Amino acid sequence: MPPRQKKPVDQVELFTASTAKEIQAILWKAADKLRGSMDAAQYKEFVLGLIFLKYISDAFDERREQLAKELADDGISEDRLAEFLEDQDEYTGHNVFWVPETARWSWIAANAKSKGVGLLLDEAMDVIMRANPSLTAVLPKIFNRDNVDQKRLAELVDLISDARFGGGSDDKPAQDVLGEVYEYFLGNFARAEGKRGGEFYTPSSVVRLIVEILEPYEGRVYDPACGSGGMFVQAGKFIEAHRGRGHKSDIAVYGQELNERTWRLAKMNLAIHGIDGDLSTRWGDTFDQDRHPDLKADFVMANPPFNIKDWARNENDPRWKYGVPPKGNANYAWLQHILSKLGERGTGGVVLANGSMSSQQSGEGEIRRAMVDADQVACMIALPSQLFRTTQIPACLWFLAKDKGPQGSKRPADRRGEILFIDARGMGEMVDRTERDLTAADLAKIAGTYHAWRGTQAAREEGLPYADEPGFCVSASLETVREHGYVLTPGRYVGAVDVEEEGAEAVSERIAKLTEELYELFDKSDDLAKTVRMQLEGLR
Repeated sequence: MPPRQKKPVDQVELFTASTAKEIQAILWKAADKLRGSMDAAQYKEFVLGLIFLKYISDAFDERREQLAKELADDGISEDRLAEFLEDQDEYTGHNVFWVPETARWSWIAANAKSKGVGLLLDEAMDVIMRANPSLTAVLPKIFNRDNVDQKRLAELVDLISDARFGGGSDDKPAQDVLGEVYEYFLGNFARAEGKRGGEFYTPSSVVRLIVEILEPYEGRVYDPACGSGGMFVQAGKFIEAHRGRGHKSDIAVYGQELNERTWRLAKMNLAIHGIDGDLSTRWGDTFDQDRHPDLKADFVMANPPFNIKDWARNENDPRWKYGVPPKGNANYAWLQHILSKLGERGTGGVVLANGSMSSQQSGEGEIRRAMVDADQVACMIALPSQLFRTTQIPACLWFLAKDKGPQGSKRPADRRGEILFIDARGMGEMVDRTERDLTAADLAKIAGTYHAWRGTQAAREEGLPYADEPGFCVSASLETVREHGYVLTPGRYVGAVDVEEEGAEAVSERIAKLTEELYELFDKSDDLAKTVRMQLEGLR
């Protein structure tokens, strides 16, 4: 009997991986071998396209098994079973993409070596798009090219085939694990690509904070610069966590994205997470051609690109209700566009550069003054530094509200004529040398403070009254804001943290301890210098 062929190291590792995080790390390592001569944007689309194909094929197989069981229970004979199993309506009617036979992962894996894996993958993407109109122009057909190492591509297909996406110690459905793999790859690509990657990816803790504050349980959710769709995915997770998986359809998702490749990633991302979103039939510039002109949203969540200098500016645009934004910066164009999209009781959360809170240039101060006087600003949050690996520009969150009154049956607190300021700059923990993350406790404190201030039903039920906290939060009147020249920087309003003065003895002890530590470091430095000199002498 011939010796059993050994599995590649990556496959051995994958067989022993029991958690989603382990699977993610191994797949990333394997996929990275395929980078070759592809540019970063193409490589990203390449790998995420494979993950998407695996997801829709798995979802199709799962529905097929469920359908076979239903048919058997109904007494359908074996000779008629195949006919029913190939009925496209039995899949699309259950929100499952129809996957033709030659696009099913099992068929591709079985025929990859004999027919050519790159060719099979391109053909699979093509037949899936033809069979599912909502995926038209979405899937990448870039696998059968000269710059793709077909041998390593076949190895990656084998690896993904063997991945245990369902079950394991995480005990998560395959859809959830694949969704996490997709998000993991998006995050890694953003880090690898630097600033360009950051255009399609918002740090997860920032997205979670916006969603936790807005609480989009139901209604129309809109993102005018949706990137890869992270805001929508987090909104879906929020609903699942609070109301169960079956309630994701309680929100209707609308988005727009300028970049063609990023638009494709977003369409795939929503599909993997089971979110039926309207991102229009193609990509486009929100300022030049609004793809949802008549939309009035209940929630707007956005992380638009900061400080855009070259944007499609039209001085006569009806969206500029509070003043025409300057040609050299689109920050106040984004804010006014979002306000124009909010319904009568809509709320919005927007990530912008810190300069937006205080800028007086090119009429921005006058626009901010008009928005404040119209009582459209609900809350301002100063974020910690280093949350965004892809930019060093300090960022903040604007929360806008069309109606800060009691709002009928929901009966939140009447906050007309007030703005909540939160200074969160001291929060977060460093996850590595360059990147900070807001912790679960940070998110709970910030969101809980907003809910207590707004007097939401959940805050009332939990008995969470609002109170100013020096150095962290304050509810300021519009009159106070006017006294500060309409500058909305939280640090101007929250004041300093109350601290007890240290006694002279305690201060002396601290100085003595720090001095001792410093002398120890000096000694270590001298020893290291001597060692280096000796090593250099030995090289002569």
